Amino acid sequence: MTTATPLLDTVNLPEDLRRLPADRLPQLAAELRGFLLESVQQTGGHFASNLGAVELTVALHYVYDTPRDHLVWDVGHQSYPHKILTGRKNRMHTMRQFGGLAGFPKRSESEYDDFGVGHSSTSIGAALGMAVADRLSGSSARSVAIIGDGAMTAGQAFEALNCAGDMADTDLLVILNDNEMSISPNVGALPKYLARNVMRDMRGVLHNIKNQSAFVLDKLPAVKEIAQKAEETIKAYASESEHIKQSLSLFENFGFQYTGAIDGHNLPLLIDTLRELRRRKGPQLLHIITKKGQGYKLAENDPVKYHAIGKTVHKQPENADSNADTDTQAPKKQPEKPSYTQIFGRWLCDQAEADSRLAAITPAMREGSGLVEFAQRFPERYFDVGIAEQHAVTFAAGLACAGVKPVVAIYSTFLQRGYDQLVHDVALQNLPVLFAIDRAGIVGADGPTHAGAYDLSFLRCIPNMVIAAPSDENECRLLLSTCYALEQPAAVRYPRGSGCGAAVNDTLDTVPVGKGIIRRQGKSTAILAFGSMVAPALKAAEALDATVADMRFVKPLDEELVLQLAADHDYIVCAEENAEAGGAGSAVLELLARQGSLKPTLLAAIPDTVTDHGDAALLLDKLGLSAAALTERIRKWLDAQAA
Repeated sequence: MTTATPLLDTVNLPEDLRRLPADRLPQLAAELRGFLLESVQQTGGHFASNLGAVELTVALHYVYDTPRDHLVWDVGHQSYPHKILTGRKNRMHTMRQFGGLAGFPKRSESEYDDFGVGHSSTSIGAALGMAVADRLSGSSARSVAIIGDGAMTAGQAFEALNCAGDMADTDLLVILNDNEMSISPNVGALPKYLARNVMRDMRGVLHNIKNQSAFVLDKLPAVKEIAQKAEETIKAYASESEHIKQSLSLFENFGFQYTGAIDGHNLPLLIDTLRELRRRKGPQLLHIITKKGQGYKLAENDPVKYHAIGKTVHKQPENADSNADTDTQAPKKQPEKPSYTQIFGRWLCDQAEADSRLAAITPAMREGSGLVEFAQRFPERYFDVGIAEQHAVTFAAGLACAGVKPVVAIYSTFLQRGYDQLVHDVALQNLPVLFAIDRAGIVGADGPTHAGAYDLSFLRCIPNMVIAAPSDENECRLLLSTCYALEQPAAVRYPRGSGCGAAVNDTLDTVPVGKGIIRRQGKSTAILAFGSMVAPALKAAEALDATVADMRFVKPLDEELVLQLAADHDYIVCAEENAEAGGAGSAVLELLARQGSLKPTLLAAIPDTVTDHGDAALLLDKLGLSAAALTERIRKWLDAQAA
């Protein structure tokens, strides 16, 4: 670290922070922001959202008696300042690396991480549970949920608000951190509702009055009391505005006492407000306004691009001109191979050109799912429903009922959140909805909360579903076209990043459903490989002289091919980047058992354990799924069979 942090260096835990006089806290926040800028640039990770939460984090740990009081961070994109202030400053260089700090709050990592997160909109419900538990035990500890306006668009957040607002005897504070962003710009009615211009204008007037007079009022308590009464009068007058009345009533109708909106970067104001709210009883909601990327002009100007970064961003001088050239990133070597996400995005646009019925849906993952070009070219057929995976699936079902051909672009880990809708609204009605499932398998640094380790297992048991797993980039396009053409639910699951570099045909050709192909003919061992495991299986087969089948489909399984391979070989290996329990290998074993054709079978898959975070290649190797590890795993297993 090159940034001097003399005050931050004295703060190892929140108890150290609480010993500081309040007038030293702005310096602490500045040093914390500088440290954060450098540490994230070295490790990569979530960036703009963390910069926007610096003052809030300092104020929360200053006012609340953590870890006795509970701070529950929604999603965890903004938890890095919290980690730095809770004893992990000297380990920030290990962030998101194997054996290092997790990229999200993690209960096993620190007693200050009250709830493990990674998916959005869980904070209110979790904090409410903690608040109720404290009430039942007679504890005076307080619970705080910190949630962004993006996460507040999800139904789960409102379910928790609905429940909490009816518990007048439970002390809960919800802090709505309003920066007008999730990962992409927020969509829907709620963000617009929160951003009423009249409310913002009046808030600015109040802040200016308070900020400009703070020094004088602190010196003259009697005048300060008069000014506070005047401020209350102004607020009362402002509340006559219909927009303000609506903003207050939204949360107060849920049973919350609403405070705000206030400047989330004004530390004295935050501390005063939090102190007052900590004394209050019952459900409280504090609405603060922050700027995503605060303190780093590039991130302020482009919070989408700088939501998360790699290790290439250079520190910008604090006095940098905001109008200067913003291209300060080190030049990157252009990738030689397109990612699977890019393959999907190109296919989607080509398919939309060919079929005017196609519509694309994403739950707030436009950039991550490769939909930017589609949104620009086909805006009338592009639907970002916000962080609402359940609604995304049911909305797609409704479109399909009326003759539209919906494609739901969604990460594997987020499809879990729409599982009931997938079963009840899509599959049971046999509707032609295509799920383009990105980030299938091991995802790397984001860890177990984002791993796509279960989709084959939870999809395979659903009636009417077709499940395809492409082995390379061209296969991805072929299987997308094939599954889109079906008149039933279908899913194409593909991994994060790029494949083996296969040449991609730009046609919309299809392949027979439920049919695999032999990629290599060997002798006594047959490797039935699914999706991303075809490439390492081929390398293992070279060393073992094994047959390799690219199965293409998990459901329907190519039963004829499986039975023929079992008849012609002594040993069967099933390789998949999915949980072993209930996955593609289980489907093979079920078929062999049903047909009385069982052979010694090795299931090479993700074991029944929570995976770690770290480099994806390293994790796959440790799980026995890299080419080298798979080769050794099969060889040892074959030796054991022969013994």
